[in-house]
Amino acid sequence: MAMVVHQQHQLAAAQGKEGGGGGGKGAAQMDAGKYVRYTPEQVEALERVYAECPKPSSMRRQQLIRECPILSNIEPKQIKVWFQNRRCREKQRKESSRLQTVNRKLTAMNKLLMEENDRLQKQVSHLTYENGYMRQQLHTPSVTTTDNSSESVVTSGQHQRNPTPQHPQRDANNPASLLAIAEETLTEFLSKATGTAVDWVPMLGMKPGPDSIGIFAVSHNCSGVAARACSLVSLEPTKVAEILKDRLSWYRDCRCLDVHTVIPIGNGGTIELLYMQTYAPTTIASARDFWTLRYTTGLEDGGLVICERSLNSSTGGSSGPPAPNFVRAEMLPSGYLIRPCEGGGSMIHIVDHVDLDVWSVPEVLRPLYESPKILAQKVTIAALRHIRQISMETSGEIVYGGGRQPAVLRTFSQRLSRGFNDAVNGFADDGWSLMGSEGVEDVVIAVNSSPNKLLGSHFNSSVVFSTFGGGILCAKASMLLHNVPPALLVRFLREHRSEWADCGVDAYSAAALRAGPCAISGLRAGGSFMGGQVILPLAHTVENEELLEVVRLEGHGFNTDNVILPRDMYLLQLCSGIDENAAGACAQLVFAPIDESFADDAPLLPSGFRVIPLDPKSEGHSVTRTLDLASTLEIGPVAAARSANESSSCRSVLTIAFQFTFENHLQDHVAAMARQYVRSVIASVQRVAMAIAPSHLGSHMGLKPPPGSPEALTLAQWLCRSYRLHTGVELLKADAQAGDSLLKLLWHHADAIMCCSFKSNVHSCSSFHYLLIASPPICTFANQAGLDMLETTLIALQDITLDKILDESGQKILYTEFSKIMQQGFTYLPAGICSSSMGRPVSYEQAVAWKVLNEEDANHCLAFIFVNWSFV
Repeated sequence: MAMVVHQQHQLAAAQGKEGGGGGGKGAAQMDAGKYVRYTPEQVEALERVYAECPKPSSMRRQQLIRECPILSNIEPKQIKVWFQNRRCREKQRKESSRLQTVNRKLTAMNKLLMEENDRLQKQVSHLTYENGYMRQQLHTPSVTTTDNSSESVVTSGQHQRNPTPQHPQRDANNPASLLAIAEETLTEFLSKATGTAVDWVPMLGMKPGPDSIGIFAVSHNCSGVAARACSLVSLEPTKVAEILKDRLSWYRDCRCLDVHTVIPIGNGGTIELLYMQTYAPTTIASARDFWTLRYTTGLEDGGLVICERSLNSSTGGSSGPPAPNFVRAEMLPSGYLIRPCEGGGSMIHIVDHVDLDVWSVPEVLRPLYESPKILAQKVTIAALRHIRQISMETSGEIVYGGGRQPAVLRTFSQRLSRGFNDAVNGFADDGWSLMGSEGVEDVVIAVNSSPNKLLGSHFNSSVVFSTFGGGILCAKASMLLHNVPPALLVRFLREHRSEWADCGVDAYSAAALRAGPCAISGLRAGGSFMGGQVILPLAHTVENEELLEVVRLEGHGFNTDNVILPRDMYLLQLCSGIDENAAGACAQLVFAPIDESFADDAPLLPSGFRVIPLDPKSEGHSVTRTLDLASTLEIGPVAAARSANESSSCRSVLTIAFQFTFENHLQDHVAAMARQYVRSVIASVQRVAMAIAPSHLGSHMGLKPPPGSPEALTLAQWLCRSYRLHTGVELLKADAQAGDSLLKLLWHHADAIMCCSFKSNVHSCSSFHYLLIASPPICTFANQAGLDMLETTLIALQDITLDKILDESGQKILYTEFSKIMQQGFTYLPAGICSSSMGRPVSYEQAVAWKVLNEEDANHCLAFIFVNWSFV
C-alpha cells in the first residue's frame, strides 16, 4: 500500500506541473518560468491527439500547433513535455491499478492462508491427541487384552473419526426428511472444507500463490477418494455458483445430469434431487451413475453453499432405480463454499469425495478409481480452470482469432470430448451394438445405425449415405503401457502424425462428412510444419493444459466415385494433458474431420487416443520418469533393479477409438478395414512407446544418431571442452571430474543447449547463406531445457532444422557471424525471438554459438546455448 500511496503523490505532482483551469482566453502563461497552465480547450485538443498517437513525432507536434490556433502560443518543447507527462500519468494509472489488484489478491490470499493455517493447527492438535491416546493404550496391556471395544477404537484410526450416521429409512417425498438430510450434508461438507474431518495432504506440483490456480490437497486414510481446493476467482458468488451447478459445461466425463425434483426451502435455498451419469474412461470398465441430493443455501456474509451427497439406505434416503450397464457409485458429502471478497471476486472452497466401487473393475484398472490425484485433475481442478477461463474471457484478457466467440470454441472442445467418450463407451441407448466376431478379438467393433442422434438433429444423412442406408462404425481397444509418460506419448502422436496415421484412411473418413471442398476460412496460417501437417492454433485454455487447433494435412488427395478431394485435408483437434508436471493428469488427443464451412453446428465424428496414468493409491512420492539421459547411463544390478521397480510402478492405460461412416452394403468391408487400421495404429504406438520409454534410452539416447555421431557422454565432453577452448570460460559452473556427472550437469543445465549438424561440408560451400537454404542444419542433440524450449522430444528432434528455429532476424545475424565462428570458434548473438516446433515464439536474452571439435580437433557440429529463454 505504501507503494500505491507514493505513486499517487507522484501523480499529483505531475498534474501540478501542467496546472488545470483557465488563465486567459486561449493564452498559455508561464508560472515562475517553469510551469505552463493550459486552458480546458487546449487540454481537450491535446487529449484528442493523444488518443490517436500517444507519442507524436516532432513534425506531428509542429503540425498540431499550425492546425490548432488555440495552441499557437505554446512552444513545441512544451508540447513535447505535455505528451511526456501524459504518458507518464497513463503509465502510473495502469501501474496503480495493477498494484491495487495485486494488493486485493494478496489480502484475500493471506486470509485464505490464515484460515488454512488454523485448520492445519486444529488437525495437528487432533493428531497429537490421538497419538497420546494410542501411546497410553500401548502402555496399558490389560486394555488391549480385555476391552475389545477400546481396541477397535484405537486400531480403526481415521476411519472411525467421523463415522457416517445410520438413519432409519426416510420418505424421499417428504420435504422435512429431505431437509434433515440436507442439513446433515451441509455440516459434514463444512467439516471437510474448513475442518479436520479428512486428513488432507498437499498435492505435489501445485504451488500456491496469488497468480496460481489455487491450493490443492488430496485425501489420506479416508473411505473413498477425496480432493480439496481453495482458490480466488474474479467472479461474484452467484455467477460462480451458476457455473459450478452446470456440471455438463465443465465436467468432461459427465454424460447427463437430470434434475428430478426442486423443493424451495424457507431461507431462500433449494433442495434438488439429481440423477447423473458419468462415462467410463476406458473400454474395459463400466460407467458410473449417481443419485444425489443437492442443497443450495445462502450465508449471512452474502456467500453461498452448494453441497451434495448420495441418497441411499445409509443416509436415510431412497435412490432411484438402477440403470442397465451402469454401476451405482456413491457421492459422500461434497460441494462448494463460495464467499465474497472485498473489492470484488470470490473465495471458493471445493470438496469432491466419492466412492466409485473400485471392486467392480478389473484389478489392473483399480488405480483409476482409487487415486485422489486423478479425481482432483478430472473434477476439482477442472472446475477451477473453467471458472478462471470464463472470467478472463469475460474481462477481455483472452482474445481468439478466426472470428469465433470463446463460448463457441468451448462448445467445440466439449463436443469433441463428448463424442470421443460416446465412442469409447458405446451406450446401447445411443444406438450402439457390438458386431459379432469369431474368437477373442483385440479390437472391438461397434455399430450405430442412428447417426443423427450422435451427430445432431441437423445432420443430413442423405449427404453421406446413399439410398442403401448406413451408419457409424467404431473400432476401439485398450492396452497397458509400461514406463511411458502419458504427456510425452501424446505430444509425439500430435507432432508426428505420419508415424502412425494412414492418410488414405484419414481421407476416407474425411470424405464421409464432407459436402464441399476442404478449406478453412477465417484462420490465420502460421503453425508448424511437421511431416506433411500444419497445426493452426485456434484456442487454448489459460494455462495451455488444453489446446484446440485445426490440422491441415498437406498433399493427401483421395478420390471416390462421388467425391473428389483437394490436396489438403483438415481436422479439428483437441489436445490436453501434455504438461508432464501435472500430477495424475491424463493426456488425450482427439480429432474429427471438418469441411470448409466449419459451421458452429458442424457434425463431428471424433477419434483419437487417451492415456491415463495408473498411479498407486499410496500418497508417497511416486516415481516420476523423464527423458533424463544421464540417469540411463547407470549399469549393473542396481540400475537393473531400479529400472524394474520403476517399470512396475509407472504404468498407464491407453484407449484408442476410431470412428468411420459406412453404407449398409459396405459394412463388412468397412469393419475389416477399420479393424486392420486400428491394429496397425496399435503396432505403431507400441513402437513409439518402446522408443520414447526412458528405460530404453540406454547408450543410444532413445534415438537413431546419424552415422559417426558420438555417444551422449562423449558429446558432452566435446561440448564443454570446445566451449572452454574458444571462450576461455567453463560451460558448466561446477567442477565435474567424472564423465557421467558431466553429462548430468549438461542435461540439467537451466539454459537451452542444442547441437546442429550440416548435411553438406561447410568448407566446400562458398556461401553459408546458400548452405542454410539448400541443406539446413538438423538438430542432433538438446538438453532437457532445449527440448522444453523446442517443445519436442529426443525422438522428434532430428526432424527439426535450424531454419525452423531462428526467425528471419536471427538467421541474418547468423549469416554475418558465421565466418567469425569458423575463424575464432564462437560468437555472441544478441537477444531475439526464435520458434518452438509448435510455432510458439520464444524470447532469449543472449545466445552463444560455437564450433564443437572432436578428439582430433576436427569440426563436428555447431552448438548453441540460449540464455534465460521463456515463451512469449
